[in-house]
Amino acid sequence: MSSWKSLLLRIGEKSPDYGTSSDPKEHIETCFGVLRRELEHSPNEVSQFLLQCAEQLPHKTSLYGTVIGLLNLENEEFVRKVVENTQSNFQDALDSGNCNRIRLLMRFLTVMMCSKVIHPSSLVVVFETLLSSAATTVDEEKGNPSWQSRADFYVTCILSCLPWGGAELIEQVPEEIERVMVGVEAYLSIRKRVSDTGLSAFEDDDENVREPNDKDFLEDLWGRIQVLSSNGWKLDSVPRPHLSFEAQLVAGKSHEFGPISCPDQPDPPSTISSITCGKQKHDAELMYPQRIRRLNIFPASKTEDLQPMDRFIVEEYLLDVLFFLNGCRKECASYMAGLPVPFRYEYLMAETIFCQLLMLPQPPFRPTYYTLVIIDLCKALPGAFPAVVAGAVRALFEKIADLDMECRTRLILWFSHHLSNFQFIWPWEEWAYVLDLPKWAPQRVFVQEVLEREVRLSYWDKVKQSIENAPGLEELLPPKGAPNFKFSVEETSEGNGQHALSVDLRTMVKGRASAREMIVWIEESVFPVHGMEGTLNVVVQTLLDIGSKSFTHLITVLERYGQVIAKLCGDQDKQVMLITEIDSYWRNNSQMSAVAIDRMMGYRLLSNLAIVRWVFSPANIEQFHLSDRPWEILRNTVSKTYNRVCDLRKEILSLKKSVVSAEEAAATAKAELVAAESKLSLMDGEPVLGENPVRLKRLKSYAEKAKEEELSVRESLEVKEALLARALDEFEALFLSLYKNFLNVLTERLPSASKCVTLQGLKSIHADSMVVDVEESSAMEVDDENGRPKKSQLNGGRMSSVYNVGEKEQWCLSTLGYLKAFSRQYASEVNTYSFCDSFLFVFVFLNESFTLYL
Repeated sequence: MSSWKSLLLRIGEKSPDYGTSSDPKEHIETCFGVLRRELEHSPNEVSQFLLQCAEQLPHKTSLYGTVIGLLNLENEEFVRKVVENTQSNFQDALDSGNCNRIRLLMRFLTVMMCSKVIHPSSLVVVFETLLSSAATTVDEEKGNPSWQSRADFYVTCILSCLPWGGAELIEQVPEEIERVMVGVEAYLSIRKRVSDTGLSAFEDDDENVREPNDKDFLEDLWGRIQVLSSNGWKLDSVPRPHLSFEAQLVAGKSHEFGPISCPDQPDPPSTISSITCGKQKHDAELMYPQRIRRLNIFPASKTEDLQPMDRFIVEEYLLDVLFFLNGCRKECASYMAGLPVPFRYEYLMAETIFCQLLMLPQPPFRPTYYTLVIIDLCKALPGAFPAVVAGAVRALFEKIADLDMECRTRLILWFSHHLSNFQFIWPWEEWAYVLDLPKWAPQRVFVQEVLEREVRLSYWDKVKQSIENAPGLEELLPPKGAPNFKFSVEETSEGNGQHALSVDLRTMVKGRASAREMIVWIEESVFPVHGMEGTLNVVVQTLLDIGSKSFTHLITVLERYGQVIAKLCGDQDKQVMLITEIDSYWRNNSQMSAVAIDRMMGYRLLSNLAIVRWVFSPANIEQFHLSDRPWEILRNTVSKTYNRVCDLRKEILSLKKSVVSAEEAAATAKAELVAAESKLSLMDGEPVLGENPVRLKRLKSYAEKAKEEELSVRESLEVKEALLARALDEFEALFLSLYKNFLNVLTERLPSASKCVTLQGLKSIHADSMVVDVEESSAMEVDDENGRPKKSQLNGGRMSSVYNVGEKEQWCLSTLGYLKAFSRQYASEVNTYSFCDSFLFVFVFLNESFTLYL
C-alpha cells in the first residue's frame, strides 16, 4: 500500500506510520504534507480514496474534514472536485435509498462545513430539502404516510449531524439553522408516533400501552439534541480537530454544494385499507430501517455518567465499525475497543452488540459475526469486557420468560458458541435452582437447550465435566447421542424375522447391490410378508444405521439408495412415517435427526408439507414448549424452501444480464456480417458485392454462433423462470399448510377472550404473578464488578424461585411466539399471498389481544 494511503487509513491511531506520536494535530499535519505532494501526481486517486475513507471510517470523519480544509488553502480546484464528487455520491445514495451512505455523507458535509470547505448556507439547504420531503411524505393529502419510515430517516440524519457542527451553524447562520429546528419540531407534531409492536425483543414491551409522555426513537433523539443545545453544544464524544487550525482555515474559500433532490414517495395503494397500507409500511421499514433499537439490559447507573447525546454518538461509532469492518473481525474489535472518546463505554458496547444480535426481524449480519466480535473483544479487553458480557447474560436470563422466541433461540445459539471458545467455563451453580422449576419454565428450558447445543460443539463427557459445580444439572443434559437401532443384537430376540431381513439388507449394501436390485428384493421378499410399515421399518432403520458413522456415510447411503426410499415413500403419508422412523432412530441425538431430515429434503425424498405434518403430529405438539427439537426441523424446512426461491431469483437476474449481453453480441456480429456483405470489392478486376469469401464465411459463422448463444441463454432463462414459479407455489403451499396447522392447534388450546385479554393476562391465568424469593432485587439488576448476582439474591448457592405460569398457558405462549417469529421473518414474501389477509383476520379474531406481525 502507498505510504499516503496508509497515513490516511491510520490517522488518529497509534501506528508506526506516524512514529511515536499520538497527537491528532501532528497526524493531520503529517498527512496534509504528504497528500499535498501526492496531488501533483495522482489527484483523482487521492480524491477517490479520501472519500472512501470518510465513508468507511466514519469515526475519523472530523480528521478527514480538517485535512481537506488544509488542502483547500493550497489547492482550491482539487477541493472543489471533492465537493462535486461528494454531491454526486450523495444524490446517487438518495436515489438508491442507501441509508448508510446518506447518513455518513451528511456527516462528512457537516465536518467540511466546520473546516470552511462548504458554506454553512449550502448545508442548511440540504437539511431543508430533506425536511421538506419528509413533511410532504407524512401529509395525508399530498403524500403517502405509509412511507413515514423514510421521512423519519431523513429527519434522523439531520439531527445526527448537529452534534458535529451545531455550534458552528448557530454561530454563522443562526436564523437559518433556527428555521430548520422549527421545521423539525413542526414535523414531529404532524407525524405519527412509531410503535415497535412485533419488533421488540421483549414481549411485555410489545403489549404495554405507551404513556402519553413515552417517546419513540426520533422523539428521543430530538430530546437529546435539545439537551445538547442547552449545554452549548459541548460534547466529549465528538472530536473537533479543526479548532486547532482555526486561524489557518478561516482564510480558505467556502464552496457551494450543488442542489439535491429527494426521490418521490411511491403512490398510495389503490385500495386503502389497514392491510394494504400495512404492507407498504412494511416495505418502507425494510428499506429505511430504524438503526438503533435499545434493549436497556443494564441499569442506568452503569451509563449514567454519559450525556444523552454521548450515548447516541458512541452507538453510532460502534454500529459504523460493525458495518464497515464486518469482513475483518479482529480489526473490527480493535477499532471498537479504541474509539476516540475520553470515557469508558464497555457496558454501552456490550448492549449495542446484543441489540444487533437480537434485532428483529433479522440482525444486519449473521449472528456468528457478533459471536466472533464478542470473543475478540473479550480477548482484547480481558480485564473489563468478559465481566460485562457475563452481566448481560445474567440480566437477559432473568427476563428470559419475556424474551421473544426468535431472540431466545439466537441467545441460546450465541451463548453455547461463546462458551465453547472459553472452555465451557460458566458458574452453573448460580442457575442450579432451575431444577426446582417446572419442566416448561423458560429459564429451565434455556439451560437445557444451551447444554444440548454445547454437546453438539464438543462431546457429552466434556460438557458434563463443565457443570461439575452443579451436578444436579446433569438431569438437563441430552442423552448420549448413540443411535436407537431397533435391530441391534442386544435389542432383538432370536428368530425375529425383521432382524434377519435387516441382516440381509446390510449384506446387500456391503456387496454393493444396486438400488434396482434392492427394490426387487423388497418387492419380492419383504413387502408381501411384513407390509408397508414393517418394510419401512426394516429398510429405513438399516440404511440409517449404515450411514450413522459420519455425515459423509449418510450422504453416501442417500446417494446410492435414495431411489429405494423414494420408491417406498411416494406419497405424503408414507413420508410422515419415514420421518417418524428417522426421529426414532436418532431420538438420542436431535442434531443428527435434523441433519438426516434436512438431507432427505435436499434429495427430494421428503416434501416440506410432510415435514410440517410431522411437526404438528400429537407427539410433537406436546413438546412445543419443552424443547426446540421440532422447531429446529421446521425452521430448517422453511428456510431451505425459501432459499430455493432466493437462489433462483439470483440466477434469473444473472441470466437476464446474460441475455442482454448475448443480444448485443448477436446484434454486433449480425451488423458486421451485413456490412461485409454489402461492401464492394474487386475480384479478377471486376467489382463484386461482398468482401473476401473467407472473411464472409468466418463472419457468418460468428453470427450463427452468437445467435445460438442467445437462444441457449434464453432457453436457460425460461427453464429457471419455470422452476421459480414452481418454487413459489411450493413456498405458498408450505405457508398455507403452516398457518392451517397453527390455527388448528391454537384454536383447541387458546383460552377465550373473556378469560384473557393480553399475553400478560395469559401468564397470570394460572397464578397472579411469578414469585421470586429475593430481597428487594431488580430482575434486570447487575451487581458487582464481575457481573455476579448480589449475595442477597442467593440462598445457600441456589436462587429460590417459583414459576407460576401453568403448562397449558406456557404452551400457548411458546406456540404463539413461534407463529409470530415465522410470520415476521418471511413477511415480505407471505404478504403477497392471497390467503394472508384471511389468516390475519382469523388469528386476530381468535384472540384479538395476540397481535401478530404479518
